[in-house]
Amino acid sequence: MDILGHIADGLIYAFNVFLHLDKTLGAVIQDYGAWTYLILFLIIFCETGLVVTPILPGDSLLFAVGVFGGLGDLDIKLTLALLSVAAVLGDMVNYAVGKFIGPKVFHYEDSRIFKKEYLRKTHAFYEKYGGKTIIIARFVPIVRTFAPFVAGVGAMTYGKFLSYNVAGGLLWVFSITLAGYFFGNIPVVKSNFTVVILAIVFISVLPGIIEYIRHRRAARA
Repeated sequence: MDILGHIADGLIYAFNVFLHLDKTLGAVIQDYGAWTYLILFLIIFCETGLVVTPILPGDSLLFAVGVFGGLGDLDIKLTLALLSVAAVLGDMVNYAVGKFIGPKVFHYEDSRIFKKEYLRKTHAFYEKYGGKTIIIARFVPIVRTFAPFVAGVGAMTYGKFLSYNVAGGLLWVFSITLAGYFFGNIPVVKSNFTVVILAIVFISVLPGIIEYIRHRRAARA
């Protein structure tokens, strides 16, 4: 029970940090100064590059970073550059891990769970729709963590993956961070920051919800 209690306390703490990113990030900037850039870099890198850390803040953190950039507490140009590199490198690492693991996991033709046919289908899917998937996935929490990994497992052509990875990474970081930079310090946004963060998350997961509903309806039909 003590272990479950500690886990519950940890989840509650993480949720509170997420809901009050403005206060949390402000405290980090005050306590760590220039090291804040490294901390932000590592969070974005891990959120996009490690399949075991999909719950780290992504969209909400970028927006909060933009807000503090607008206040002058962070160098917006340096932040945009560092976080763009982190996002692109994260997907590259994720792709490499997927490509390395894929052939080993799908080595046996008659495996009950992992079949080479799944690998061939995944490869074909990413060759046809991969570019759009990689870019769109950037704006969907959790999905953006797994999309490059699956692209690697499916052996999506690296040149194609890299071009869409860079485009998607830049679009994701710049659009959300600059949204925070230009709109985050408007009084109505500042006074309702938690609501704005929740709205960002809801909008991010909305495409997935819509797609799930469409899939369920199609299955019933």
